[in-house]
Amino acid sequence: WPSVYTNINIIVNQETCSHWDVTSAPTLLDLLVSLGSHNAKFLIPDLGAELAYSPGTMIFLSGKIVQHSVPKWEKGERLALVHYMKDKVHDQPKVIRPAWTT
Repeated sequence: WPSVYTNINIIVNQETCSHWDVTSAPTLLDLLVSLGSHNAKFLIPDLGAELAYSPGTMIFLSGKIVQHSVPKWEKGERLALVHYMKDKVHDQPKVIRPAWTT
């Protein structure tokens, strides 16, 4: 199906350690979609935030700038669809990267 994103990763029943998405474009927002039957949390350490990441949740963030993780959850199956734009994709066709939104 058509997408504005160059990459879609599927994560199944995996914890995600705290990280930044080093290959993502900083001015573009990644889209994370939570599916399944789990009770996972989405952590943003720099903000001290612990968010419900229930099935059906969609999160937009700049994963290159915002450190984030999904620690072990207590029950259920977790599927995450992670949509992002690799920064290097702009280099070959010489596409100008979007500016920061104001």
